[in-house]
Amino acid sequence: MVKFNFKKITVVPDGKKFVDIILSRTQRQTPTVTHKSNKISQLRSFYMRKIKFTQSNFVEKLSTIVDEFPRLEEINPFYDNLLNVLYDKDHYKLALGQLNTAKKLITKVASDYVKLVKYGDSLYRCKSLKVSALGRMCTVMKKVGPSLAYLEEVRQHMARLPSIDPNTRTLLICGCPNVGKSSFMNKVTRADVDVQPYAFTTKSLFVGHTDYKCLRYQVIDTPGVLDRPMEDRNIIEMCSVTALAYLRAAVLFFLDVSGSCGYTIAQQASLFHSLKASFANKPLVIVCNKTDLVSVESLSGEDLKLIEEMKVGNEEAVVLNMSTLTEEGVMAVKNAACERLLDQRVEEKMKSRRVSDHLNRFHVAMPKLRDDKERLPCTPQVVMEAGESQKTEKDLEDENGGAGVYNASLKKKYILADESWKDDIIPEICDGHNVADFMDPDILNRLEELTNEEDHRRKAEKEEDDFEIEGEKLTEEQKKQLADIRKKKALLIQEHRLKKSNAQNRATVPRKFNKDKKFTRERLGRDLSSLGLDLSSAMNRARSKSRGRKREICDDVNDEQQSNKKLCLSRLRSVLAGEGFKDCSQKIKAIKIGNKSHRKRNKDARRGEADRVIPTLKPKHLFSGKRGKGKTQRR
Repeated sequence: MVKFNFKKITVVPDGKKFVDIILSRTQRQTPTVTHKSNKISQLRSFYMRKIKFTQSNFVEKLSTIVDEFPRLEEINPFYDNLLNVLYDKDHYKLALGQLNTAKKLITKVASDYVKLVKYGDSLYRCKSLKVSALGRMCTVMKKVGPSLAYLEEVRQHMARLPSIDPNTRTLLICGCPNVGKSSFMNKVTRADVDVQPYAFTTKSLFVGHTDYKCLRYQVIDTPGVLDRPMEDRNIIEMCSVTALAYLRAAVLFFLDVSGSCGYTIAQQASLFHSLKASFANKPLVIVCNKTDLVSVESLSGEDLKLIEEMKVGNEEAVVLNMSTLTEEGVMAVKNAACERLLDQRVEEKMKSRRVSDHLNRFHVAMPKLRDDKERLPCTPQVVMEAGESQKTEKDLEDENGGAGVYNASLKKKYILADESWKDDIIPEICDGHNVADFMDPDILNRLEELTNEEDHRRKAEKEEDDFEIEGEKLTEEQKKQLADIRKKKALLIQEHRLKKSNAQNRATVPRKFNKDKKFTRERLGRDLSSLGLDLSSAMNRARSKSRGRKREICDDVNDEQQSNKKLCLSRLRSVLAGEGFKDCSQKIKAIKIGNKSHRKRNKDARRGEADRVIPTLKPKHLFSGKRGKGKTQRR
């Protein structure tokens, strides 16, 4: 389990933001109003409280930052040296030390000013001392602003570091740049490391995980290392050197036998010997990669000799061939490295002092031979006969038509007093009664008889219909015409239903734009003639209705109403003296404009509680009082 989780370190604010956070918290969480008429003891306690509260907030925030950053003396040596390579150990310690010093200075300033406020003799003197105390605290924080900015950069970079557990089973991949380390990493783990055909594509440590014999292994891909003195190596190379030096892992040193990486086998062998001190007491696997381009057997004698010399000093080292492009030998390399690492870890545990305590808990029972007689495995004859005679459900399915045709019976294994009961229908019980006892066995036959009887009755009524309209009997010709009309109506209904079912999503055409459905005299004559009726009277009536009629006043209208209407019309059409209109048309136009201007006011007067209303945009109860979080424009 990883014990160093750098992602949980809280954000470090810069100097100005730090001061704003503390002062706004003091403003919010302490009383803000006092009066000069109060007792001097109340004034002193009011301002002493503000100074102490500000000091405690500064100290608490700084202590949280210092405590959450890892202490280099308490963490694993691997992380200690990695942080030294990335961030410079001295600069890191100096920044944290400055925060500790700032914390002590703020505490001293607060204690000094609390003593002064304790003997303040007026409101003005106490307030001036409080302002001075808070100002000196803010000055201290602004002086450590560069250290806060540096620690924030360190925190962001540490949060991006991979979660490496130095104590778990680890495979470490190293070698020159562009020899296939990241490609191997992508093959054996679920990691997705960027692979490009140029050197130094990998610029930091990458972590992946793989499984071998039900155990989880940690695989670390390191950046490429060049063969040069230690002091000339950059930060990227020093990350690889740190991992090789301080991690207990099986080392996989990659060689590019094809030379396509830009380095010869001699240069790669020289790099191996310069890093050989880091391989001590670790399982070593020398991997000859890119054998799909050049095979190891086709190498020159000098190159083969250089590869063999790498094994000198480490007799357990093994040389394996592999190609990440064709995946030939990839799993063999992984299994060999995991197996060697597992053997070494077990051997180290066996050499520890506590192994005897663990071995006492295990007891492996080894069976002993009863005698020297050889006993071969055999199957009893009864079991063999039972196996031959018994058919399985699969055999029955194949004999009876196969899957989808044969249904296995779940009732044939029932244990009942009578075998014939197995196929009986299980009764349905409702409220303690068998439902079958309340069902008529002849209900289907009776239902069919009732249906036939209803059909006969309807048929007889249809035949006996005398085609009567308004109590008068029709002649044979009229009956025939009425039958044709009913038949036409039934066809229209059927056609309408068919259109409605087939065109559910089709937009209907309005009747006034549909020429086929427009009611005209021509259509009326066409429909009546198709039915075989006389259309002369109907056409004359339609023609008379289409003519315009003069406006007539009914005789039964009240004389008083007619006189009132005439009076209104006469007043509207006549212009009286003093009204200011030139003629009656101008008067009518003015009245219309006046009515139009009243329309909006009348509409507003009828506004109800359901109408949309825009209230006051800044209600006082939401925008008054103390400032909210982050409102520091006044200062």
